[in-house]
Amino acid sequence: MERPELPLPQLNAFVVLAEELHFGHAAARLGIAQPPLSQQIRRLEDKVGHPLFRRDPGGVALTPAGRELLPAARRALTDLADALSAARAVGSGEAGRLRIGFSASLALTVLPGLLTAFRQRHPAVHLDLREMTSAPQLTALHERSIDVGLLREPPAGEPELSFRTVLREPFVAVLPAHHPLAGQRAVRLAQLADAPFVLLPREDGPQLYDRITGLCGEAGFVPRIAQHAVEWQTVCALVGAGLGVSLAPASIRRIRLRGVAFRRIDPGTARTPAALAWRRDDPDPLVRNLLAAVAEEVPGV
Repeated sequence: MERPELPLPQLNAFVVLAEELHFGHAAARLGIAQPPLSQQIRRLEDKVGHPLFRRDPGGVALTPAGRELLPAARRALTDLADALSAARAVGSGEAGRLRIGFSASLALTVLPGLLTAFRQRHPAVHLDLREMTSAPQLTALHERSIDVGLLREPPAGEPELSFRTVLREPFVAVLPAHHPLAGQRAVRLAQLADAPFVLLPREDGPQLYDRITGLCGEAGFVPRIAQHAVEWQTVCALVGAGLGVSLAPASIRRIRLRGVAFRRIDPGTARTPAALAWRRDDPDPLVRNLLAAVAEEVPGV
């Protein structure tokens, strides 16, 4: 048997009348005249197939059918109100789930401040944070498995993506603590020409990898790669174990490991940028709200 459709205005009129038990009072509360209210109740009773109210000289009373319908009618109206509220919140970017990819080293610098700024403005949004190196972030953006990326060295030639720089930081030399250059306050890149290097794999961050090897080329040498490591913490650990030296963003100094020394590069003109990345055609208000929070937190870099 097909269930009859219960129009929401009729349910609303029924609930109000059931609470007031008086047509005049219920009509005033609804902001309508009594005849339209009576018509709404009559149409609802036609759909149910039974009277919902018993008319008395001084007012009305619920029939057994009316008493059965009332709790469900209230739930239906409450569920609709909650659904509309939730839909409005998601539509305005005040609720929902925002998937953010980020490079691990940026958790040492700009990421915490950006997340705090966003959460202060939009506390009901669920942040789904995913630690990823730069190249997988770009793939995930294209595949729409993340909404925003926070990566190093944003690439050129990505017409489907937009980028906003949020940080520029210098490079430092990562040295074994017993290395002769560790006794200096600063080192020149050319002094590292004969040392083996420990670097991230190029496939995980080709722009940063090429930036580092390019700086070495400008200093007059091609770095001899002795070992690769996926995470900067592992890079530092391998350097501390004496497997080589490295060149890293300055924030890596916050990784405290025994046997590792960080020294300023002289001259310190080279900078590595970090940027937010998002799909250029993405209409998601969550992304728009994140960008607005970032613009206030990092007004210009």
